[in-house]
Amino acid sequence: MAYKMKSSEIEVTSFVSPKWVPQMADNAEVMSGISRSEGVRYSVLTPNMKGFESALLSKPDEVVVFGAASEAFSQKNINCSIAESIERFAPVVKAARDAGIAVRGAMSCTVGCPYEGDVAPERVAYLAGLMKSIGIQRVDVADTIGVGTPRKVQAAMEATLKHYALNDVSGHFHDTYGQALANTLASLEMGVWNFQSSIAGLGGCPYAKGATGNVATEDVVYMMQGMGIDTGIDLDALIDAGVFISQALGRQPNSLVARAVINKRAG
Repeated sequence: MAYKMKSSEIEVTSFVSPKWVPQMADNAEVMSGISRSEGVRYSVLTPNMKGFESALLSKPDEVVVFGAASEAFSQKNINCSIAESIERFAPVVKAARDAGIAVRGAMSCTVGCPYEGDVAPERVAYLAGLMKSIGIQRVDVADTIGVGTPRKVQAAMEATLKHYALNDVSGHFHDTYGQALANTLASLEMGVWNFQSSIAGLGGCPYAKGATGNVATEDVVYMMQGMGIDTGIDLDALIDAGVFISQALGRQPNSLVARAVINKRAG
């Protein structure tokens, strides 16, 4: 029996300060250059009102604010405490919802922090509760530095589910220690059905030294297809997209599935 698990969403760019994240300086250009498909939700990151006001001109379907379950990471990433970050986000959330734009909250470092080490589930619940209190509609449980293992990720998910319904929680796992697929499966077994991934495993975090990109979309799709889950994604076309962007960046796809298929094609 095949199960359907489709959520057509693309996180396009971040409206952050180019002073701190120069690679995002072309955010408006990227948003204006994409061809939007009907039924797809296009989101952008907006850390403050200035970022939101800039993003508004690009007409996103959803804005994303991002807070950390770790106080140290919050200070390094957005130069304020967790409580202060929520105060900053509150007017962004209100302005977005008043404008009819959906709001998602990205919760960073839900299992581990590069500065504090392990992060307790109670800290995750605290952050999720704060996000809920200011009107954030759904949240991502993110293993920003990829140190999570299945039981730890499940504990972070359980903490989040104290404040959000299952349909409003997604998994966001980096693959630094090769655990992202296992963590995806562990979350899937809890009923979580929305996962964020990156074609060719691109990405990382400028404030988390050594962290690699999100789990490769190709690997997640291959696993789910093997489980009889209909993702609505053409795996071959996905691999082609990963090859395209990887060639543009002068690197190899960071996806084992993509590499296997590419080698099979060559052979």
